[in-house]
Amino acid sequence: MARIKPQALLLQSKKKNGPTRISVTTIIICNLVVVLIVFSLVASYRHLYRRSGSQDGISLQNFENIQVLGELKNYDLPSYAIINTSKGSVTVELNKDASPEIVDKFLDLCQKGDFKGMLFHHVIKNYVIQGGDLQGLGAADDWILKGKPHGQVAISPKHEAFMLGTSKAKQDSKRFDLFITTAPIPNLNDKITVFGRVIKGEDVVQEIEEVDTDEHFRPKSPIGILSITLKQEP
Repeated sequence: MARIKPQALLLQSKKKNGPTRISVTTIIICNLVVVLIVFSLVASYRHLYRRSGSQDGISLQNFENIQVLGELKNYDLPSYAIINTSKGSVTVELNKDASPEIVDKFLDLCQKGDFKGMLFHHVIKNYVIQGGDLQGLGAADDWILKGKPHGQVAISPKHEAFMLGTSKAKQDSKRFDLFITTAPIPNLNDKITVFGRVIKGEDVVQEIEEVDTDEHFRPKSPIGILSITLKQEP
């Protein structure tokens, strides 16, 4: 048996224990995998960032829209009310700028149907028609007896005929009186807050004014409001 020389054994040992050689193809593939992973991470980050920015933009836009809607709320409210009575319909233009709180309360009560079936319990010719609380502002004849002569107070648009108002004394209560003037009445200014005016149906108001009443100015036959319809346009 031939003896192996020590130098040959040393070379064989180095070949067995030496590092495995990595091909160029393997290195290129590994680098490509790393690049793809990095690219995927960057793309994911950009997507999340854009999504977050988009949500913030939508939230800001919604907040701005809410502010605008709040500012336009008063302009979106109905501007007209059609009072359907047992004598016919009366169209009223609401004065939202002069009496916003009263108009808001009136609209709320209309939507709840509180005026349905309300009677006109005081009808004073050439003066006022009143519906609502039976007690009203006191005895209707006292308004005339204690009222100031018309000539002592200057007439203003608030005191014209066919104006819609409510009692100042009842503004803090749940009850709501309705008054429709049938003549210029300046002496009722301290008792009634005007929040609208009749623009159609003056003949209906005058027909109600002509009904027979007793000595306390109460209609002998029931007459009242059947319903109230709210509209944006007359």
